[in-house]
Amino acid sequence: MNKTLRPLIFSALLAAISMVLFLLQASTPLTPAFLKLDISDLPALIASLFLGAPYGVLVCLVKNALGLFHSMTGGIGELSNFLLSSIFVLTVGFVYKKRRSQGNALLATFLGALAMAAFSFPSNLFLVYPVYTKIMSLDAIMGMYSAILPSVNRLWQALLIFNVPFTFVKAMLSFVLMIPLYPLLRRLDMRK
Repeated sequence: MNKTLRPLIFSALLAAISMVLFLLQASTPLTPAFLKLDISDLPALIASLFLGAPYGVLVCLVKNALGLFHSMTGGIGELSNFLLSSIFVLTVGFVYKKRRSQGNALLATFLGALAMAAFSFPSNLFLVYPVYTKIMSLDAIMGMYSAILPSVNRLWQALLIFNVPFTFVKAMLSFVLMIPLYPLLRRLDMRK
């Protein structure tokens, strides 16, 4: 099979798996209902590790483009997911590229989770929520946060208390799943 075609086919397969996992998202306790937990970043993580960071971003792009057909947020949730997932897989891909080993894959994934969580604060504060307030009022959004924790009355507080830790936990799910998967998937490394 063509060396250029093989990674694209594998990426398409991973994007399809990612989309299915995205559709299986679930609400979590102690967070507003619009924060959904899923493991749809795992296929993009796999692409980033074994194909390279651009392929990880490609998987994120396809997943979120397909997600637009099921969007309940007018594409805003998909935009946020794409931005955060891309930061995750880009970080992983660039760190892992330096030394491709299981230990470095786990380190890269952990650092990617940190980068994703850290980036979630400014991206939500300055881009995602300002756009989302065109659909739903900020008062309604803050009402969902304060229903869980009444002392939260500012968006930046809600993001620091709820969104940043939630985003970190979401990315760490991929970290945990990568531990047993790495030895099985290592043979698929197409960057050799």
